Amino acid sequence: MPLPGISVGRWNALIRTHHITSRKKVAKLRQAAATEDVYALLHSGRPPGIMYVEGTQAGVESWVATVQRLRYKDFQLASRPSVVERGANVVDEDGNHRQPGLFEVSAVKDFAADMEKRQVYAWWRKAMGFTGSEDRL
Repeated sequence: MPLPGISVGRWNALIRTHHITSRKKVAKLRQAAATEDVYALLHSGRPPGIMYVEGTQAGVESWVATVQRLRYKDFQLASRPSVVERGANVVDEDGNHRQPGLFEVSAVKDFAADMEKRQVYAWWRKAMGFTGSEDRL
């Protein structure tokens, strides 16, 4: 039996870059999202560039490898591919989190709203460095 908040079979990762402006690179990411059958969200335009991906383990790892090959400036794997840990109020894990494809937002506020909708907001804030670590002095 899975632990509460753990989404069985779903993986995610978070990438930070300086910015995402190249439409050619975005087209390659869109194609990779379709090929790997993953959900990908980009904050494009102004810095920072943020990329969230969710899907199967193989799909997420392959999509992240595609991003690495595109050689984005200041590429940082803020959260390595791992099993999705959702908030405590997950209602419909299978239905609401499986929409594949690549989606873009132009504001960090909109990115955060999507993270909240997907119930990974606390995980996202921690990976982005917006919250302090409990073991810090």
